[in-house]
Amino acid sequence: MTAIAHQIVSGTDVETSATVRLTYDARMLRRKRLQTAEGEGFLVDLPQTTSVNAGDAFALEDGRLIGVAAADEPLMRVTGDLVRLAWHVGNRHAPCAIEPDALVVQREKVMRAMLEQLGATVSDFDGPFTPEGGAYGHGRTMGHDHSHSHA
Repeated sequence: MTAIAHQIVSGTDVETSATVRLTYDARMLRRKRLQTAEGEGFLVDLPQTTSVNAGDAFALEDGRLIGVAAADEPLMRVTGDLVRLAWHVGNRHAPCAIEPDALVVQREKVMRAMLEQLGATVSDFDGPFTPEGGAYGHGRTMGHDHSHSHA
């Protein structure tokens, strides 16, 4: 019988029995079969699509907790005029992590071309991606309407 998780325990400090590593995009889910780093399969069946953070845990029906860790993924470190570059990244509604001396975005050729055209230095690396939260610092920005087209 497959273990099932119907809820998330947020920002947990409790002991977990296993860990699942997920990329930023994979941490947005509602119903999905996952496998822990230890090889155990389980089903996530949440009531609604949820943005799961690294450090959260899936609560299995049997009481165990499966910790969530950010998996390494292809990223770009961006340096240059950070205020100007951040404005352009934000204008494209792209997730972005902000470091003291760089921006970090997911590796993507169109974004790279735009950033380099704006004078940025862009370097590739693989690592965990935990971008800034939504407009009020919580979770993802899940869509928006600001009275203009992106077409």
